[in-house]
Amino acid sequence: MRAFVFPGQGSQKVGMGVELAQASPIAREVFQEVDDALGQNLFAIMAEGPEDALTLTENAQPAIMANAIATLRVLEKEGGISLADKADFVAGHSLGEYTALCAAGAFSLADTARLLKLRGQSMQAAVPVGVGAMAALLGADIDKATALADAAAQGEVCTVANDNDPGQVVLSGHKGAIDRAIALVKEHGIKRGVALPVSAPFHCPLMQPAADAMAAALAQTAPGALSVALFANVTAAVVTDPELVRAQLVEQVCGRVRWRESVIAMQAAGVAEFVELGGKVLGPMIGRTVKDVKVTSVVSMADIEALLKEI
Repeated sequence: MRAFVFPGQGSQKVGMGVELAQASPIAREVFQEVDDALGQNLFAIMAEGPEDALTLTENAQPAIMANAIATLRVLEKEGGISLADKADFVAGHSLGEYTALCAAGAFSLADTARLLKLRGQSMQAAVPVGVGAMAALLGADIDKATALADAAAQGEVCTVANDNDPGQVVLSGHKGAIDRAIALVKEHGIKRGVALPVSAPFHCPLMQPAADAMAAALAQTAPGALSVALFANVTAAVVTDPELVRAQLVEQVCGRVRWRESVIAMQAAGVAEFVELGGKVLGPMIGRTVKDVKVTSVVSMADIEALLKEI
């Protein structure tokens, strides 16, 4: 069985999508459709920067999605395949869950772009700059990370945001608590704590205003039927019911991204092959989480051509 997976924030870089756009009119159509939906020239920011504009959450989220969907559309239309025939499951890391749902036909490309733009804006607006922070813990499993978060909180928010793989967990919360957590890593048997260059503390209770904004938006733009079952971030379990998908997307804004558990659950469900579209971030995490699976990351036209030969 095969799962197609889609990367999250942090996988953006200036120049993304350029090679695809030069090589394929199908990719250019995707980027144009996203630009039209957002009423901005997002592809110009993807192609040329500046980096600080691309890193802005409200730009990074739709940009990462557009790049992955362009990769998928080239694969489907030039390769003559359909995701529904080649994938048993889809999953995405945080914003990548929206990409996965777009890939599975639950949202149109234009709606996905608009939802992610709003998600980025509302996440940014939920907490004043400088109040929140995030840190990656290297050499930490979920138990060590949870103990550290509890010790560092001291009445502030400090919680596990992303359980990425057996050696990488991300904390999120108030800046003071995250600073304390970084200072305490050695005491908790954790190799290193690294402050992340993010503009807001994602996936923690401080994001509640953004969750409310997404609940309102998703009430207006509800997901439709999925052509491929999704493994959801907040449950690490399969979901196909659009109503449940909508509820879990709202929960996901403040909830933990249970990526490590999702990968284990996908393997337990029979997945032996993971294909990451539009990035090379999830592949290594998957490789550190489960053994005896094939992992392919697809970014370039050459990657697409190689994958088409295999599937």
